[in-house]
Amino acid sequence: MEGSPEEEGPGPRPPPGALDAVLRHSSALPAGAVQVRGYDFSRGLDYGALLRAFTTTGFQATSFGRAVQQVNAMRYQSLHLLSQIEKKLEPLGEEEENHSDLNPSRRPLSGCTIFLGYTSNLISSGVRETIRYLVQHNMVDVLVTTAGGIEEDLIKCLAPTYLGEFSLKGKDLRQNGINRIGNLLVPNDNYCKFETWLMPILDQMVLEQDTEGVKWTPSKMIARLGKEINNPESVYYWAQKNNIPVLSPALTDGSLGDMIFFHSYKKPGLVLDIVEDLQLINTQALFAKRTGMIILGGGLVKHHIANANLMRNGADYAVYINTAQEFDGSDSGARPDEAVSWGKIRMDAKPVKLLSAVFLLLCPPGLC
Repeated sequence: MEGSPEEEGPGPRPPPGALDAVLRHSSALPAGAVQVRGYDFSRGLDYGALLRAFTTTGFQATSFGRAVQQVNAMRYQSLHLLSQIEKKLEPLGEEEENHSDLNPSRRPLSGCTIFLGYTSNLISSGVRETIRYLVQHNMVDVLVTTAGGIEEDLIKCLAPTYLGEFSLKGKDLRQNGINRIGNLLVPNDNYCKFETWLMPILDQMVLEQDTEGVKWTPSKMIARLGKEINNPESVYYWAQKNNIPVLSPALTDGSLGDMIFFHSYKKPGLVLDIVEDLQLINTQALFAKRTGMIILGGGLVKHHIANANLMRNGADYAVYINTAQEFDGSDSGARPDEAVSWGKIRMDAKPVKLLSAVFLLLCPPGLC
């Protein structure tokens, strides 16, 4: 056979060790191995087919395609959005129905309870509008975020955030009362407006605590702020309207904490009970028929959701999207398989970690 290493011919032959190393024969790949193939634009532009082609493109595009499959499994159990019964709409069994009265959330249980976690920078950015859409249309069941993920949403209802540059000098910005979040700019006047709006609400919360015995928690406070902002552009307006609990165990770690600190001198006594919220998030996982985790970013929001799912021996579905690496041992960078070892994702689950900035992966509902 022409060109085969066994062919004898005139002249010197390459060293046999090199020949064997370079032209080593392959074993057969497993049956059903998927071929690498990207989208063929000569067929015209079909956005749905383009996004589905990510799965066979390779590298992080394949991780993206698998993440889409996980999210669809949570909601559709269909990779191609065929009209099949959604997992969320599957009827509850007798055991789950019996647990309904133990659930402190007023949100009814469904076939799959979806936890969405996200860091504050996503609310500061235009990803906020995508998160708001998901909450407005009841596509998720539990939210977990940081203090900034709460206050930046509310502040945007009072004054806008602007585009800037990563390279702008901090000293110059500080002298002009401009705060930088990456390449976003937030005038400090925005926080002054926030203080003016928030203080009367804190006054009323303390009054209700002292006269009516209201026991405030971070989630109850967030629901109250969502109601008070009364703006359909707000994530938390829709969360309180749709009875979607919002957990933020570090609610004081931001401008909200600054305002609570200042208010404590004017009218001391406000108490926020984080233990009641701990019961709230854990029972959302514990009494769910199935659970899915969609975690955008890392840190507190990632672990708070994962640890709640430990209470049920792990989530059934999980998608992580972040740029963190695991070499430093951080939970932010840990791959899903580490969570499997802790019982936070089920052993038979097919979780996906996508190494990417979330901002690049906005997928219109109905296409992914």
